[in-house]
Amino acid sequence: MAPADTADITGLSAITLTTRDMARAVIFYEKLGFVLKYGGTDSAFTSFHAGSGFLNLIAADPDLPFHGWGRVIFHVADVDGFHARALDQRLTPQFPPEDAPWGERYFHITDPDGHELSFAKPL
Repeated sequence: MAPADTADITGLSAITLTTRDMARAVIFYEKLGFVLKYGGTDSAFTSFHAGSGFLNLIAADPDLPFHGWGRVIFHVADVDGFHARALDQRLTPQFPPEDAPWGERYFHITDPDGHELSFAKPL
């Protein structure tokens, strides 16, 4: 079977992150400004709007090992404003916004389950 042509991929619909504590995770993402689409603190599956796509949370199976992974990058209109919002909500970004040599202004923050989030804007 031949590999798919990259032109066949038209976007990313959603990313789904596993959480050990749905209530804690939902509160964290709402503090960052994500708007709830489905589910919530008492749900096994929750979905937030993320631009034209979605950020989903799924409750971890307590009988299986929990593993972290890499990083998800969200583009935002105002990186500095988004960082200020996180601080106003008493969240703890890893560092203040900075300009990267690859042409983005960005900062990272880790969610309560250890997933690293990056908020960026092309320069």
